[in-house]
Amino acid sequence: MPIVYRSSKTLLQLLLLSCFGVLFVLSNTNAYAQYPWQQGTGGSSYIGPSEYAPAPNPPSVSYGVTNSDYSTTTTNTYSTGFKSTQLQNYRVLEAFEQKDAKLRTEFQKKNMQYPPREVYLRSFKREGIVEVWVLDGYSGQYKKFKDYTVCASSGRLGPKQRQGDKQVPEGFYHISEFNPSSTYYLSMKVNYPNSVDRIRSTASRLGGDIYIHGDCVTIGCLPLTDHKMMEIYWLSVLAKDGGQGQIPVHIFPYKFDNFNHDAEARSDNPHLHRFWDNLAEGYRFFQNYGRPPEVTENMNGTYSFR
Repeated sequence: MPIVYRSSKTLLQLLLLSCFGVLFVLSNTNAYAQYPWQQGTGGSSYIGPSEYAPAPNPPSVSYGVTNSDYSTTTTNTYSTGFKSTQLQNYRVLEAFEQKDAKLRTEFQKKNMQYPPREVYLRSFKREGIVEVWVLDGYSGQYKKFKDYTVCASSGRLGPKQRQGDKQVPEGFYHISEFNPSSTYYLSMKVNYPNSVDRIRSTASRLGGDIYIHGDCVTIGCLPLTDHKMMEIYWLSVLAKDGGQGQIPVHIFPYKFDNFNHDAEARSDNPHLHRFWDNLAEGYRFFQNYGRPPEVTENMNGTYSFR
């Protein structure tokens, strides 16, 4: 039976409801056209273009990024590239804007390819520096780019062995996290304690949260000024983005070919002779062969190199 509308008022109400329905569908279609990666995200926290960077591409790969030095790792899925992911953070974008052109010029003056293929970090506690070495794409060799002065220190020579001893670790490590939202401006976490540290220590709690970071304060880390941290952080991001799996960080008590420092340190710390002899093997490997050693952590609490 055909439907008979009993009044013009009823017909007007139906027409208005139909119009509102069409407008709702169109508005949602436009929203998905503007931000297509929102479709089916199940409540993604990203709802529009970043305040600091262009709207990202639809995600296909996720990367771990920490939000504070002592938080758990969260997942950032805004982009498919590590560099692009990092640039979603204001401080990393600031490092790029202030340092990328400067670093490129410095590399060109040294006849080195930019961006670097790989980065290798060596730190010396007695000298108070972090050396940045890069694998040069032109020569295929590691070349020293620059020394960065550590601007604050704590503890003394010797390894870190327990939580709260304020010691900077000594040994062979790598960068395990990039933190673009650090309490200390920008930071990169060192994977202390490793298995050698655990074997050598008798403490139940060895501590952790060892970073290379900005803000120039420390209780066992390697602090730099913010501007220096910008450079190391950005170079490391470029190397990681270019495919470097692990960025090695080797921390030594001093340069083992500085015989004055060696004699003085050993006279004050006879119990560390065997440990430092082992570290010196890794130090001399790089000096002799021009590349970071492949490091094995042995069950007897020593390192071996090849």
